[in-house]
Amino acid sequence: MSLSCFELGERMLSVGEARAALDGLFATPLETQQVPLEALLGRVLAEPLVSPIDVPQNTNAAMDGIALAWPEHPLRRWPVVGDVLAGQRWSQPLAAGTALRITTGAPLPDGADTVIMSEQLAADGDRAVEISRAERVRRGQNVRQAGEDIARGQRVLDAGTRLQPQHLGLLASLGLAGASVHRRPRVAIFSTGDEVTAPGQPLPEAGIYDANRFTLRGMLTRLGVEVVDLGILADCRERVVSALAAAAGDHDMLITSGGVSVGQADWIKAALNELGELGFWRIAIRPGRPLACGRLGPRQVPFFGLPGNPVAVMVTFLEFVQPVLRRLQGEPDWQPPRLTARAEGALDSRLERVDFVRGIYRCDADGQLWVRSTGAQGSGILSSMSAANCLIEIDASRAGVASGEAVTVQPFDSLI
Repeated sequence: MSLSCFELGERMLSVGEARAALDGLFATPLETQQVPLEALLGRVLAEPLVSPIDVPQNTNAAMDGIALAWPEHPLRRWPVVGDVLAGQRWSQPLAAGTALRITTGAPLPDGADTVIMSEQLAADGDRAVEISRAERVRRGQNVRQAGEDIARGQRVLDAGTRLQPQHLGLLASLGLAGASVHRRPRVAIFSTGDEVTAPGQPLPEAGIYDANRFTLRGMLTRLGVEVVDLGILADCRERVVSALAAAAGDHDMLITSGGVSVGQADWIKAALNELGELGFWRIAIRPGRPLACGRLGPRQVPFFGLPGNPVAVMVTFLEFVQPVLRRLQGEPDWQPPRLTARAEGALDSRLERVDFVRGIYRCDADGQLWVRSTGAQGSGILSSMSAANCLIEIDASRAGVASGEAVTVQPFDSLI
């Protein structure tokens, strides 16, 4: 049956319609959990982070030198009353007309507002210094004010932020030992087809090695997903139905490859209709047809039946599965990065479908981005994906791209 939230039936969807349908189907992120700082890399914040302290905590010296209160009329010679190092504090106010030796990061004493760097100083006996070019000194120079980077109570990261190494350093600098993040999705994957053979096994005369599970596992792992590999299923309706029913009980998503076309031995759509709801399976895209999407079982677990060809699997994962997984992880507004480049040669396309061409983009000496195709674009030519560093997205309104024309480029990110 069709999903009640939209009436798609057997109609061919545009890429935009398919994305909008997915937005309506899978909008709720997974529950949250508290995770320690050392395990937060790649996790997505479930709530904003607010700084409990000022950064820096104290007004301090930005350079080694002397701290003093700069007078209205510059002085050349300053008596030095002591020394203060980073991690220490001068306990008394600094008297007018006196200076204090100070190192980078040490708090300024009360009464001080300026730091003169060591390179501008010359010793005048043991307890005094002379300032060269005193006329060039400005009140407040070489001083970092308390809270000038981050103020106490300031929001430093928004909910939905995927934490990168720099974010972990930021949390540590605030003294935060952990954060609330969304749970990792638990995703089951399997391949289908009597012809599909596991790597390492003898290849039958009519067989092919299973590449899809391994590209899927790699992309899912880099996306921070817990992957459960269910192997290869033969073309048997009962086995497919049984495997889907079992997996829908304790996973957050199921992904299969192969078995979703109109062929006699393609059971995925039929099994999906038996166990849940089929949302859509025809999208005006190349490569990537057909792609079955729906929900399984009482928990309405998201299901994606990807095509069998390896490149089509990767393209449909990047364009449709990845946004849903990011939404489950708490990134509701994520979009793939897009750039504009000029085509180095003509690119084939067809009206009324979106073409994703494997490409190689580069920047010339003038800062202009250029992109070219990797060559043959068959959906089974995985070597062309290995050579690429981007997808060239050719809109459905274009019948082709001439050399020199502008095109949209999706650079490969950390998933590939």
